[in-house]
Amino acid sequence: MKKFEVQNIKDTRSGFGAGLSELGKTNPNVVALCADLTGSLKMDAFQKEHPERFYQVGIAEANMIGLAAGLAIGGKIPFTGTFANFSTGRVYDQIRQSVAYSNKNVKICASHAGVTLGEDGATHQILEDIGLMKMLPNMTVINPCDYNQTKAATIAIADYENPVYLRFGRPAVPNFTSATDKFEIGKALMLNEGTDVTIFATGHLVWQAIEAGHILAEKGISVELINIHTIKPLDAQAILNSVRKTRAVVTAEEHQMNGGLGDSICQLLARELPTPLEMVAVNDSFGQSGTPDELMKEYGLDAAHIVAAVERVIKRK
Repeated sequence: MKKFEVQNIKDTRSGFGAGLSELGKTNPNVVALCADLTGSLKMDAFQKEHPERFYQVGIAEANMIGLAAGLAIGGKIPFTGTFANFSTGRVYDQIRQSVAYSNKNVKICASHAGVTLGEDGATHQILEDIGLMKMLPNMTVINPCDYNQTKAATIAIADYENPVYLRFGRPAVPNFTSATDKFEIGKALMLNEGTDVTIFATGHLVWQAIEAGHILAEKGISVELINIHTIKPLDAQAILNSVRKTRAVVTAEEHQMNGGLGDSICQLLARELPTPLEMVAVNDSFGQSGTPDELMKEYGLDAAHIVAAVERVIKRK
């Protein structure tokens, strides 16, 4: 299993803030809207540097989406920012009607997703947001794995003429991708080639899958590891090419089993290449209060559970 150098430990929301700040300097059409959470979304630098292009809408998320749709009509590239729960569940009607249906060029940027939000508890730990967003026609769904990839994704979506849902989080996680890597929307990334099983991971679970790969290598199991940062559109060809080789699949995500990455890959394989598959995800449950590490273990989202899933699926080959 390939070794990955950790440059530092940083939260992915800071990658979003850094990318937005860079866009502010290079793209005058980029505007930012926030629902009273500027510091939490790391939008402070953009606000300070470009106050004329920053809109603090207060605790009025539905209004924020409507404003963003209007700004898009006027040729601006609006980036909205709030917690993932408020970015999707609270404003689903506005997203569906004002953004997705009319294909407005709005970037819905969502922090504090999943159980790694931690002590804020179940009401804030949305685990259904990827499903909600990927079911909308015209919507692109992106879930980067670390600081560098989140920054690169933020910059990339400004040039992408479609509605985008960009998901990231609060906890500090290993930052291991290169700061110079170009982010290609819809292009899966091969992190390690292997022959016995393919692990498709997204978001915070990519690093957990890397750790699992090292454990499995010690057990003599060859892991092919692929980072699926874009859940929609899915890189079907990359997935099928890998599965034809390994004939066993594990998916790993900080999301409900229903509606997430695993669900999308299951649909693809059911149509094209039926294959034994195990999912590492939250199994039809709400979250609860706790530290991020405690909750990742509680809900089976850590390296140990990925290892167990690989061992199960290999027995089914």
